[in-house]
Amino acid sequence: MSPTFDAIDSILLPTDGSDGALAGAKRGVDLAAMADATVHVLSVIETSVIDSVSSALESASAADEQRAALEADAESAVESVATMVRNRQPGLEVTTATERGTPFRVIDRYVDARDIDAIAMGTTGRTGLTRVVLGSVTENVLRSVGVPVLVVPPAASESRLTESTVENVLLPTDGSDGAAVAVDWGSRLAAAFDAMVHAIYSVETSRFSPQMDPGEMLADLEQPGEEALQTVREHTRERGVSLAGTIATGPPARVILDYAADNEIDLITMGTHGRSGFERHFLGSVTETVVRNAERPVVCVPMSGE
Repeated sequence: MSPTFDAIDSILLPTDGSDGALAGAKRGVDLAAMADATVHVLSVIETSVIDSVSSALESASAADEQRAALEADAESAVESVATMVRNRQPGLEVTTATERGTPFRVIDRYVDARDIDAIAMGTTGRTGLTRVVLGSVTENVLRSVGVPVLVVPPAASESRLTESTVENVLLPTDGSDGAAVAVDWGSRLAAAFDAMVHAIYSVETSRFSPQMDPGEMLADLEQPGEEALQTVREHTRERGVSLAGTIATGPPARVILDYAADNEIDLITMGTHGRSGFERHFLGSVTETVVRNAERPVVCVPMSGE
């Protein structure tokens, strides 16, 4: 096993049976295979959906039938993903579970109770009275859990995450502690995939006064950027990973997304806490925008994800 994944012994794949959930689960299996990690498959029957079904139906027996149908959907979703895992990676241990409650809260509790090291999930899921909810759950999970989350958007390639398919890993950084934790994770992932790291530091020039001397503005822009990129250099040098460092100007999320599209980036790794983050339950606005608009998988690393 690569030393990159020493900290990953288990990975959680939340599912609601949707295509989005399956896409996230497949990439999660790729990560689990590289780490030889135990896979946990979890489906959550949302409590509010059960309550809505019960109140909408006149007879208790009809309500019981609907509740049973919801539970059957959850069981089916779990077994479908578990079967996929066993077919793709027969050597991996798989644990399955269905639980009731608010999805992101159940996921958070499950992570803590089972000592899960990472999560992989899609960004779109099913909604409605007859479906278990995932969709917007992803953002709530990112805001609450204390472990890295591999997020797979709908537009992401179907390609597996392997040494032959992951050639370029993008590490956005702002020099913050949150970014530093993500840089450590990203450089380790790049080493495992034998990929090149692309580190990018972006500053919005709109923050500077129009009266400021262009030379002073450039110095203010480059100095913290070089310091942040130096941190990335140190991490990549330790792991023998090639690095391309870039200082860019413009809104950070747009810069990150444009760079990813223009440089054939296969995987983005970034922190969920930037310079404005101060607690576990916080998702940086830049990270949130990137996750919503990315066309490749994004590994979101909280400060507690060391």
